[in-house]
Amino acid sequence: MKMSTRIQLSLMMFLNFFVWGAWFVTMGTYLKTQLNASDVNVGVAYGTQALGAIAAPFIIGLIADKFFAAQKILGVLHLVGAALMYYISTLDNFSAFYPILLVYMILFMPTLALVNSVSFKQMRSPEKEFSNIRVWGTIGWIVAGLIIGWLAWEQKSTLVNTFRLSAILSVVLGLFSFSLPNTPPPKAGTKTTFGEIIGLESLGLLKDRNFLIFFLASLLICIPLAFYYQETNIYLNEINVKGAAGKMTFGQMSEMLFLFAMPWFFSRLGVKKMLLVGMAAWAVRYFLFGYGDTGSGMWMLYLGIILHGVCYDFFFVTGQIYTDERAGERIRSSAQGMITLATYGVGMLIGFWIAGLVAEKYSLPGGGHDWKSIWMVPAVIAFAILILFALFFKPVKKKVITESEAEKGLAATPLT
Repeated sequence: MKMSTRIQLSLMMFLNFFVWGAWFVTMGTYLKTQLNASDVNVGVAYGTQALGAIAAPFIIGLIADKFFAAQKILGVLHLVGAALMYYISTLDNFSAFYPILLVYMILFMPTLALVNSVSFKQMRSPEKEFSNIRVWGTIGWIVAGLIIGWLAWEQKSTLVNTFRLSAILSVVLGLFSFSLPNTPPPKAGTKTTFGEIIGLESLGLLKDRNFLIFFLASLLICIPLAFYYQETNIYLNEINVKGAAGKMTFGQMSEMLFLFAMPWFFSRLGVKKMLLVGMAAWAVRYFLFGYGDTGSGMWMLYLGIILHGVCYDFFFVTGQIYTDERAGERIRSSAQGMITLATYGVGMLIGFWIAGLVAEKYSLPGGGHDWKSIWMVPAVIAFAILILFALFFKPVKKKVITESEAEKGLAATPLT
């Protein structure tokens, strides 16, 4: 790959995740402080990500893969998204905010697949080259959080700027996308079925007892995951952690470090232990949040955030590698599509809804929340899933995962 192309693809990844990270982390705080939204409203708002994830395969499968070059669709989606994001920043009530956000997320979520498609098209050896491009997406998310923390935009009067920053960068990426290498539609002139889009071809994998247990665990672990994305920034701001969004980027930094270390862990632990460590990290993280504070317990909050690398990489990336191994070449794409739809679609949708209900239940009459009680819910859920998985998942044999296979798992990972 030419250096100029590598720079283009890296900048594309950086901007795509910057656009997302600039507003997504702090949206809950914005809704609570600016629009006086309820906790259930916050859960419904974050649920638009899951609805967008459900809709994304249809946009990609029925439009992007058949009729238009990927870089052109990426450009159009970001230009339209920029207008919607700016308009969102002008709204002063949740009933007007929600439908625009939903449309935005239905348009944004397909960009996660599009940036991958543009990247893969330019690579001779994706398993060796992709991780060096994809890592710039995580860096973009981190930089967005650091900028918000540095500018102290988590105050009520300035939090709206996060949406406007996202809109500006979305315009930049939209225009820049038209200069990206041409990525013509791979399925032009072919017929795409509903079953292909939702991964029906891979349903036979669920006849395998172990894969079915893994599938159900993947779906259920998205409930604790949703608590983190939805409630953490609200929590940190309520207990007066300064620059909360910036501090939360330690989680993405941790993710990057553990990702590079995964081949070493794989060779020593194997798939089952990796998945168990990931689930255990979720439970530990929420216990740390429940008992931490801004005084002597501040280290617990930092450790809970830093555990994101273990929580995410050890379970989700490992799970995608396991799916790739079990599916084989013929139904690999279908199986990954099925897992993605089940986790980032259905699982996260359920998780955001439950998180909103739990936060509402433990809201205090005078304002604020009983956070210890809130965090114990996802902690217990994660621990219960861990116990059930440990008892019933019986891997047939230990398989050593190579570094290239770990990088393939990263290639399928849509979320930092």
